[in-house]
Amino acid sequence: MPSLNEAILAPFRRHLLEGSGMDGAHFDQAAQHLRTAHFNKGEVLLEIGDTCKSAFHVTHGLLRVATLNSDGNEHIVQFAPEGWYASDRGSMYFNEPSKLRIDAIEDSSAVLIGQGFVDALSAASEQFRSYNATLLHNHIRHLQDRISLLLGARAEERYQTFVGMYPDLLLRVPQRMIASYLGITPESLSRVRKELAERNFKPRTERK
Repeated sequence: MPSLNEAILAPFRRHLLEGSGMDGAHFDQAAQHLRTAHFNKGEVLLEIGDTCKSAFHVTHGLLRVATLNSDGNEHIVQFAPEGWYASDRGSMYFNEPSKLRIDAIEDSSAVLIGQGFVDALSAASEQFRSYNATLLHNHIRHLQDRISLLLGARAEERYQTFVGMYPDLLLRVPQRMIASYLGITPESLSRVRKELAERNFKPRTERK
């Protein structure tokens, strides 16, 4: 069984037990399929073309999930701060090359969740099976909402949705990365923020 850092593992264990209502003994029995790790800022956790073997639950820090277009330009799909998951579900489930790249924007710690952990808990706990299905449906719903925003929403609406979803990231993420996530240029993002500021819009992180 791999060595597990309890300081990294404990928040994930608490998160999973509170979210699912499952028996802690089932978690402890399946924990042999987990790993814990620290990642330095800029370190790559998953490269495009590799097969994703684990999902990452972030205990500390911030991860970025991105893809590249045919011109080599980066498009950020997701940010994963503390308490969030990052993975390529398709690559992991179907055991195929990933189209996504996952790296650390900050020094980060995460629990690495292998398919063996999911299988073991699914076999042992009805509560976990229900919880895992809910996670999957929420993931699909989020992707559908994200596609709808990118295809049909104005830049201002995209930015306000970003602020609502990631209220604590405005001071942690460079503007160019936020623009990439929103599918707009940094110049357009600057204009949107200026216009909102003129209308007295203040993100939660700026409110007193």
